[in-house]
Amino acid sequence: MGRLKGNFWLLAKIITAYIGAVIGAGFASGQEIMQFFILHGSGGLLGAVLATVLFAYLGGLVMFLCIKMKTANYKEILVLLLGPRVGKLMDGLSLFMLLGGLSVMMAGSAAVFGEQFGLPVRAGVWVVAILTSLVILGGLEGVMTANVFLVPLKLLAVISISLAALCASGFPVGLQSATRPAGGVAGHWVAAGFLYVSYNMVVPVAVLSSLGRSVTLKLGVAGGVLGGLLIGLAVSLVTLAGLAYLPDVASYQIPLLYLTVSLGPLFRWGLGVLIWLAILTTAIADAHGFASRLAPMGGVPYRLYGIGACLLALPLSGLSFTGLVRVLYPLFGCAGLVLLVGLLLVPVAKYFRRLKNNFTL
Repeated sequence: MGRLKGNFWLLAKIITAYIGAVIGAGFASGQEIMQFFILHGSGGLLGAVLATVLFAYLGGLVMFLCIKMKTANYKEILVLLLGPRVGKLMDGLSLFMLLGGLSVMMAGSAAVFGEQFGLPVRAGVWVVAILTSLVILGGLEGVMTANVFLVPLKLLAVISISLAALCASGFPVGLQSATRPAGGVAGHWVAAGFLYVSYNMVVPVAVLSSLGRSVTLKLGVAGGVLGGLLIGLAVSLVTLAGLAYLPDVASYQIPLLYLTVSLGPLFRWGLGVLIWLAILTTAIADAHGFASRLAPMGGVPYRLYGIGACLLALPLSGLSFTGLVRVLYPLFGCAGLVLLVGLLLVPVAKYFRRLKNNFTL
């Protein structure tokens, strides 16, 4: 019984670590899903299904590779997938991206504190910086435990808002207006599905790779697959809810806020909490990825690097949230695309090369 409980707890940590690294402020606001899926009309639902398959496959694959290689950070994975030269370049870029992502999350917290809660803007930055530092002080166990408690809350909030909005729309009647495409990222739902997953895989790889030495192969792969399926479920539900309210919802900066208008003030307040929780868990994932890369053995160096990352991110966090997203996120997308190509092609190529060698022998 104790072993079963321990395995369940470990599985929950893997699943929530994956979800926490993907569902950030852009997801929780609904803007990511709007651009990548909803604006593709009914084709966006197919894009959401494609993204679900990719998230599940890649989650399981990353955990398989990390456990087989017994990784403590993402450097070994990058070298395996991209080769020593490109892997080294991506390694440095990933460190910068994690630090930049942490700055974006702090700036996002400032925006939520000011615009949603009517609180001092700078307090939003410091609350995220302090809470992230406190979680990092708990080491890898502290990060995983924080995810187990925080990530289900934001996942439940996303699902609840989406389902409530769907019911209020008169589902499935409300989806009739979504039969014609309305634009969207990349011009086609297939490209949008691949781009969305590539854009969101850099931080999960940094987080999941730190678990390579602490979980069994069966639990690790199961956690990666289940985490990907739950991410896909959230993507699909938000897409469905958004499609039910086209074209009006497309004009909102925070589409999920529009979905809560008819649901009352409690849902509107809950959305603010949801966005902030998404920001906090992503900030924790960024700081953990940065610290685990520079201090793979954990201990005091891990804690110092994690807190140092929070301090280094503070100056950039003073810039506007929108401005930081506009400058940094395209870079994240390009790097993610390189990583996605490596994840999809290299393991398959190695497998067929092994088959060929065995056949030749």
